[in-house]
Amino acid sequence: MELLTQIVISGILSVALSVIAYKLRMLTFTGALASLVVGYTVGVFGSVEWLILLVIFTSAGLIATKMDLSEKSKYGLQEGNSGERTHKNVLGVGIPACVFALLYGVFHTQLTGQYDFALTVAFITTLTVAAADTVASEIGVRDKRVWLITTFERVRRGTNGGVSVIGTLSSTVAAIFTGLIGWLLIFDGISAYVLVPITMGVVGNFIDSILGATLENKGEISKYANNCVSAFLSAILGMGIVLFI
Repeated sequence: MELLTQIVISGILSVALSVIAYKLRMLTFTGALASLVVGYTVGVFGSVEWLILLVIFTSAGLIATKMDLSEKSKYGLQEGNSGERTHKNVLGVGIPACVFALLYGVFHTQLTGQYDFALTVAFITTLTVAAADTVASEIGVRDKRVWLITTFERVRRGTNGGVSVIGTLSSTVAAIFTGLIGWLLIFDGISAYVLVPITMGVVGNFIDSILGATLENKGEISKYANNCVSAFLSAILGMGIVLFI
């Protein structure tokens, strides 16, 4: 695809997603602006296929956020006032995707196929982690039986670092779905390597829980920084597996 065409299509898709999400009150105004920047960066420096995957993930995540909103609101577990997400939410999951898209765009013509492939796997991994974490948070709160991942003591739902059966299963399904869709979109086929972003998506969700139970509960990092760090660590691990194993 020619660069000009890629720039135009990325702009149209990014604007459309941001405006629709804002009109549906799924994103605040600042959240919509952040979504526009993230989407445009991924589309221009990565590819339109990368952006389409981001759109699919974002749409699924926003829908999951709105599910059972009245139930979540009753216990104060909803995002914002009515499930809307801000620029902090968007950037927490979007910055890792942008970083790998930028690296891909800047070094794409200078990299060998192996490193080019590794950066693409890292990008997909950032979204499998984000999908797993979002679904675990938004659907996992249905399960009243929650354990702290570091001590396995029972805690109330919504506790940072809390894990449940429903949350774990649903987040694993989200990682599988995102990994498979991403792989098909970008590589136009399936290979055994698809297990890397899928597995790292599940691992990343557990990293997020561990950081939540430790650093986040102590107030040393925010949940947005937690999301960002978890995705970065998982993506780097995924790159290492592709490059050295």
